[in-house]
Amino acid sequence: QCLLSGSWRSDTGSRMVMFPLGKDSRFSGSYLPGPAAGGSELLTSPLEGSQQDAELFPQPTFSFTVNWQLRETAQTTVFLGQCYVDTNGEETLHALWLLREVADSPTDDWKATR
Repeated sequence: QCLLSGSWRSDTGSRMVMFPLGKDSRFSGSYLPGPAAGGSELLTSPLEGSQQDAELFPQPTFSFTVNWQLRETAQTTVFLGQCYVDTNGEETLHALWLLREVADSPTDDWKATR
């Protein structure tokens, strides 16, 4: 269990589609923003990441990066989390994220990360 391949939906309506893990525990896929993301400038964006070996760690940690395909600006988000399996065998991902936007200058650096 806790193989990340397949389709996942967030509480905000975003959807991730992840291709099967490679032998090196890496994966790729796409991230489709939901209505809570706001704005029609958000397009389906590529993601790449890795997870711990689910055979060694039944509830593995994972990380992935989304390089947003935007019309107006450049943004990247990193996600870091863990896959949990409940007593019914249901898988849930819990993750934290960090969004980085392009800053116009070093003095604007402080407001470029959320």
